[in-house]
Amino acid sequence: MDEPPLTSFSVTHISYDASDPVAYFCAWLALVPQILSVVYATLIWSTREMEIFLMFAGQMGCEGLNFLLKRMIKGERPPRIKAKGYGMPSSHAQFVVFFCVYLTLFLLFRHSPHPSDTHRPTTLNERLLLATWSFVFAAMVCASRVYLQYHTVNQVLVGSIVGAVTAIAWFGVTTIARRRGWIQWALESRELTMLRVRDLVVEEDLAESGWERWKNVSKRRHLELINRPSAKTKRR
Repeated sequence: MDEPPLTSFSVTHISYDASDPVAYFCAWLALVPQILSVVYATLIWSTREMEIFLMFAGQMGCEGLNFLLKRMIKGERPPRIKAKGYGMPSSHAQFVVFFCVYLTLFLLFRHSPHPSDTHRPTTLNERLLLATWSFVFAAMVCASRVYLQYHTVNQVLVGSIVGAVTAIAWFGVTTIARRRGWIQWALESRELTMLRVRDLVVEEDLAESGWERWKNVSKRRHLELINRPSAKTKRR
């Protein structure tokens, strides 16, 4: 009996010119969606933040839209790369552009951390800088898809436009949900309460709030050590 033919796991299988250092770098950029998915999962598990849940839900909706568009348009990839699936629109471009557009909208229009005794909130210019770097990074990923010849320029452009429009639309939906109290209603539900879902990142710097809690704990432990009777005192 003949052995069944094997196939590659195309999620991480990347073809590139090993003699070209730029192509090697672009091959690593092809892993950005997978890396961001791990980042999403880590942040959701560690912070239980509603805003991260919302962003991830929109990201997955954007991926679902890409799946449908590819099967509706059925645009072929460039002939040199024998990759599976259709090429129009580019899923990599759509993924990273959704990420950076939604992140930018959040940083500029929703995130407003309050000052504390130990922390100065990020300024508008600092948030603009972070948003700009996210766009630069997204542009690098998009360019890598054309450089590796996995997509044409048009496929990357369409993917970028779809990702941007989806991010803007989803941000609008979540804004309406917040203003009408639907997010707060969901947060007070039994299921999200059991999961310890909270909504702090809109008004807090999570790293700073965690640091403040640690400083309070550290101060309490220090006082306990000072007030704890020594071994010599106990023997007396």
